[in-house]
Amino acid sequence: MFDSIDFEALRGIGLTQALVAQMFNLSTEPGDRLMRITEVQRDRLRLHDGQAEHGAQVWPTLRLGLQMQGDSLVVGDWVAARDAGDCCWAVARVPPTNRLVRRDSSGQRQGLVSNVDTALLVMGAGLDFNLRRLDRYLALVQLAGVTPLVVLSKADLCADPGARVEAVRHHVSGSVDVLALNGLDHHAAEALEPWLGAGRTLVLLGSSGAGKSTLTNTLTGLPGGQSTGGVRNGDERGRHTTTARSLHRCPGGACIIDTPGLRGLQLDADEAQLDAVFDDISRLAPACRFRDCRHEAEPGCAVRPAVPASRLLSYHKLQREAQRHEMTILERHQQLAEWKARGRAAREVGRAKRG
Repeated sequence: MFDSIDFEALRGIGLTQALVAQMFNLSTEPGDRLMRITEVQRDRLRLHDGQAEHGAQVWPTLRLGLQMQGDSLVVGDWVAARDAGDCCWAVARVPPTNRLVRRDSSGQRQGLVSNVDTALLVMGAGLDFNLRRLDRYLALVQLAGVTPLVVLSKADLCADPGARVEAVRHHVSGSVDVLALNGLDHHAAEALEPWLGAGRTLVLLGSSGAGKSTLTNTLTGLPGGQSTGGVRNGDERGRHTTTARSLHRCPGGACIIDTPGLRGLQLDADEAQLDAVFDDISRLAPACRFRDCRHEAEPGCAVRPAVPASRLLSYHKLQREAQRHEMTILERHQQLAEWKARGRAAREVGRAKRG
């Protein structure tokens, strides 16, 4: 057990009662301290004890145990830190209350951040505006039980930011809060004040160039702050200026986790979990004429007239991805063989028609 814990200082960087209950199950030694991970760089960590940051490494036993579970430490985790020789080590992890997870290009689970209260889904109000990409980010955070807040950045560069806000509200049936703001303006902190309470943890998610680091700098008020870069003229996409996730403190006491833009975002979810996330669709589905209605072209569908077509397309695409994740390797090979056979048959028909 920890010798002493400065609960007041640790609450200032996000310690909650739920985490306190979890930490008493850790196997620790006298002198171990409770700290929060603020940055991960390969096998190096930055930890915060509520007063200052410390460099640290991952204890080999902890690293091996997490690897065996297909897991790893991420920004936002709480750990037991131990001084051994001239180095500080993270020796045990407090089980997180929530965790944002995606699947990488090989299908493996990858933790992004943990112990988050609110996710700011940052999307440019101009050319970066993409409702179907927003659906994917919404699903990511809602699957983890995290409250989403859609932030339309660069509102000062948009001819009609109010119309963009209404478009998002219509798309998600008004179930999510939406704000349009200029990340460079100090009034952005005032607009986000209800979510920036002391001890709260927020994560910024969105594509590269959406303005996440710019908003982080405005909210933290730190000189220099996070590096920011320009965007392409054609689509206002950025160049991944932020390369690592990092946690920063705001003057009012909230913690902000800035993240790089995700090049690919595959969800770690099955079909039933996606039905729960797209609850606007699942609520209407029982009113369809057919019990097995897929909401595509069936007569008497109650979903298609009520749900925006773009959101329905997101739902169908994510369901197909979930089905592929649940397939065995043999089933995937069989499906690929079937697609190839259909392609060959279609080409044969085409050649026959052309004589």
